[in-house]
Amino acid sequence: MTSAFFTSRGGEFVPAAHAHSPWSPGMLHGRLLGGLAARAIEARYGDPGLHVARLTVDLFRNSPLLPVTVETALVRDGRRIRVADATLRTEQGVIGRAGAVLLRTGEQPENEQPLTAPWDETPPDGPPPSAQGWKPPFEMWWMPGQRRMWMREDRPLVDDEKLTPIVRAALAGDFASPLTAMADGGVAFINADYTLTLARMPEGELIGMEATGRVAAEGVSTGQVTLHDTAGPFGFCVVTALANPVPLRG
Repeated sequence: MTSAFFTSRGGEFVPAAHAHSPWSPGMLHGRLLGGLAARAIEARYGDPGLHVARLTVDLFRNSPLLPVTVETALVRDGRRIRVADATLRTEQGVIGRAGAVLLRTGEQPENEQPLTAPWDETPPDGPPPSAQGWKPPFEMWWMPGQRRMWMREDRPLVDDEKLTPIVRAALAGDFASPLTAMADGGVAFINADYTLTLARMPEGELIGMEATGRVAAEGVSTGQVTLHDTAGPFGFCVVTALANPVPLRG
């Protein structure tokens, strides 16, 4: 098994060298903060009858590769709705936060008419193509000429723990930003947050993403993607981003 992104040590999560962002080799990748937050909220407040229907991850401060702590808090606990928060810190202070809404599952109404159809992308049948520039520490297949991709985590987030479906979704969600903002000159926007809305948890290891909208004005961008697995669409991700002086080149 390949090495994890973090080692758990005395309540802290110590990042490995490969936990860095494509923006800088010394910067912690923001998607990992989403993964840590989802992991902590699920461990503390998860329940077999509750489903994480929304996860918003705020990435308001870039962080060096420093040990991270995660604090959770229960905001509301009702019969059908549970709301929880997570705060992520390093020795430099708060670097991110997340809020989750967990909904109690129940019987599906009859005659439901879904608006989002399954996409026509087949799962990859071989290794990802060789990447130029930043080499991601996971598997990623970009669809040539399209704003579509498949991705698969091939290493643990923390120690040797198996990734849960919500953690996989949280790690994938950050890529709504480059997928929607990619241009000929690279990615000129860096995201400030992302929000997952999930009708169900992803099945299996592969997560597909398809950009389905983007609007930008005066250095501010918002984009959305549809999330797929091999069984069909399972949710959406919306991202807001700021223009960045130095574009990220793939």
